[in-house]
Amino acid sequence: MATTPEPTAEPTPEATTGPTADPTPGPLTLKPGTAWADAWRRCQDVAPEAFLDDRVRNLWAAAWQTDGRALPATSPVDGSPIAGPPRLDAATAHQAVRASLDQHRAWRHVPLTERRARVAATLDALTEHRELLALLLVWEIGKPWRLAQADVDRAIDGVRWYVDHIEPMTEGRAPLDGPVSNIASWNYPMSVLVHAMLVQALAGNAVIAKTPTDGGLACLTLACALATREGVPVTLVSGSGGELSEALVRAPEIGCVSFVGGRDTGAAVATAVADLGKRHILEQEGLNTWGIWNYSNWDALAAVVPKLFDYGKQRCTAYPRFVVQRSLFDQFLAAYLPAVRNVRTGHPLAVADPADPLPSLDFGPLINAAKAKELSDQVAEAVDRGAVPLHRGTLADGHFLPGQDTSAYVPPVTLLGPPPSSPLHHAEPFGPVDTIVLVDTEAELLAAMNASNGALVATLSTDDRSTYDRLAPQIRAFKVGHDKPRSRGDREELFGGFGASWRGAFVGGELLIRAVTRGAGQERLPGNFPEYHLMP
Repeated sequence: MATTPEPTAEPTPEATTGPTADPTPGPLTLKPGTAWADAWRRCQDVAPEAFLDDRVRNLWAAAWQTDGRALPATSPVDGSPIAGPPRLDAATAHQAVRASLDQHRAWRHVPLTERRARVAATLDALTEHRELLALLLVWEIGKPWRLAQADVDRAIDGVRWYVDHIEPMTEGRAPLDGPVSNIASWNYPMSVLVHAMLVQALAGNAVIAKTPTDGGLACLTLACALATREGVPVTLVSGSGGELSEALVRAPEIGCVSFVGGRDTGAAVATAVADLGKRHILEQEGLNTWGIWNYSNWDALAAVVPKLFDYGKQRCTAYPRFVVQRSLFDQFLAAYLPAVRNVRTGHPLAVADPADPLPSLDFGPLINAAKAKELSDQVAEAVDRGAVPLHRGTLADGHFLPGQDTSAYVPPVTLLGPPPSSPLHHAEPFGPVDTIVLVDTEAELLAAMNASNGALVATLSTDDRSTYDRLAPQIRAFKVGHDKPRSRGDREELFGGFGASWRGAFVGGELLIRAVTRGAGQERLPGNFPEYHLMP
């Protein structure tokens, strides 16, 4: 998409146009103009009202507030200090929610043409500062440059589609009675969280968001500063989930709760909203699986394997489990192992020469060193209990600065037969670990692909279309691909989940607008609710 570069005298990532370079061995250096200090200075230039010298402010009651207790934080990229969240207490969070309700009551009466104009102006501002937003994502959550840019672009392009198509979607519908509260994980601050917030506002609701505990604070703060300048009613607060949940989930002022995260936290939110009868959208994790059955197109599979490691599989639609027909296992390995050995990780901003473009990496660090250790411990435990290590990468081949902290990095690992006692057997690892399960019958294939009581996506690779047509409906995933991965989707594409992977209203296209607006009379929204399950 076309972008407007930001005026700056410093060398910046956006100065390196064209294709990114492959990782180059040898001594590396940080790309000039990409340091955290450079990004912070640019944030202060763009939005001085939100960025102080040593911290960010919370945004509530349509004003930037110097409140909350700012905690220290480090970048997963190299362990260096970055801005930490200014955590509010519960009482202040309740004040913020009440203030958002006041904004909501005014905003819901703003004509749609005016709402469209303000959201469109916000998108123009986000486009202008696209590269800065992406650079913040690199430092805060460790995304490689290519994927960080894609996260920003998907948010902008996705919301622009709604701006262009919103009128028929809202015909005969009204905003909710209170603001929408957003609690999302750290991995997609722009394309999931900011995207949802702007569409919710476009539909006539004030919006509240809690900054993810593990990362994305500065990026979200900058995005919200740009939206607030255009008059979009946004609230952005930081704090622990336990302390703020009473305000952000249970408060009577809240019209809808939108949650993206793990099953444990999601279950607690689901219990709360069910008790209160509150509108909700709860996207939770599931073990997304890729089945191999009577299949022979191994070149196609080998081509897709490295792409499945994008962002270290820290995605809700990642595929960490292959379920393979035993008689095809040798052929599967012949395609899979050379492909996984080509997966590359390292420092997303390291270059061999200052003039080089930023490196093309499959993934950088995990979200923090604690997660890296937890995952490494799970792998070691699974092997101790009987899993067979088929591939273990090494950081020695990584793309790193001399002497940098690599404690948040985990190289790709592949295990055969994770034991039932291991978390890797039944849960999403949220890291660059593949597990393989061998099966002999179609019944075993389906049982293994449905191991987690519901998933968001799945894929079945088989040469016989009739076999796919017969088995795919029995796979408990919202989207099932044939030989190709499925994704969350954009624009009009619907999204949801089966079983424990999703609770509440489905989203995407018209369904997202229906989820955050009210129609005439009693309506049954498509979704996965305690009392019913309704597909679109």
